[in-house]
Amino acid sequence: MVVSATVLQGGCHCGQVRYEVAGRPYHATLCHCTDCRRISGAPMVAWFTVRSGEFRVVQGTPQRYRSSDAAWRSFCGACGTALTYERDGTGEVDVSTCSLDEPEAVPPEDQTFARSRLRWAEDLHTLPAHLTLRP
Repeated sequence: MVVSATVLQGGCHCGQVRYEVAGRPYHATLCHCTDCRRISGAPMVAWFTVRSGEFRVVQGTPQRYRSSDAAWRSFCGACGTALTYERDGTGEVDVSTCSLDEPEAVPPEDQTFARSRLRWAEDLHTLPAHLTLRP
């Protein structure tokens, strides 16, 4: 279950960009779309949604770019951390869950664009798991 209304804090890897989310996150998901995979270099990206007025940058200035005809993405210009996704006209902002200081606070509730999921990502739980580096 997604956390109730609270203030969540997060930012980029290098610390130049910091943000706050005040409000109740919803639509917490693991996205498998090709665009999310490309921008992150990962097999999937965890996102959650808040109303645009509930997301506030408190330090630094994220870079923004038009990732499609109908959406913007933001990231840290120094370290490249993906931060947000905004579709035009929705009044919402999707925030990358793992850019939160405490990403465990907003676990995914579903998966989107599952038709684009990498086949090998379906069985990740069957791979050997090492608690740190491989021995």
